[in-house]
Amino acid sequence: MRTRRIHIVGASGAGVTTLGHAVADALAIPHHDTDDYFWLPTAPPYQQRRDVADRLRLMHEMFVDRPDWVLSGSLDDWGGSVLTRFDLVVFLYVPKAVRLHRLQEREAKRGLASGETEDFIEWASHYDDGTREGRSLPRHEAWLKTLPCPVLRLDGTRPAAELAAAVVSMPAAQPIA
Repeated sequence: MRTRRIHIVGASGAGVTTLGHAVADALAIPHHDTDDYFWLPTAPPYQQRRDVADRLRLMHEMFVDRPDWVLSGSLDDWGGSVLTRFDLVVFLYVPKAVRLHRLQEREAKRGLASGETEDFIEWASHYDDGTREGRSLPRHEAWLKTLPCPVLRLDGTRPAAELAAAVVSMPAAQPIA
């Protein structure tokens, strides 16, 4: 039986989670997000990281060994046991100005403290140049070259429905009839 295990990755504000939901809905398969495994539940959210071993254990318990799923979010430096399961990786790229505008709107809706929001947006503003610790375009590009599956690169400024249609039309996303 062929699987549909699709991973969607990109910078914060690129629309990775939005596209993950759209693809999962279009294919009628479960969607998971790395943030749900990376972060411990806290109030406010995104304050305390979960240990890598616990992240991977939870992911394997919840979905990794199942045949069909969509995973959104970055795991390039900690998800080694998961990446061999991908049938397709989708990389979304969005120019910095668009991403930062999206992030400012999103963070304002979340209602986090302004200092936390400013620190996060400052960190995210360095995605393209890779001068901050963590997720970056140079690191993603290097990681994408190591993958044993097809990589689909998409312009994340396009509408989510159009992007989802492009992903769903890929052979790796198609079920065998």
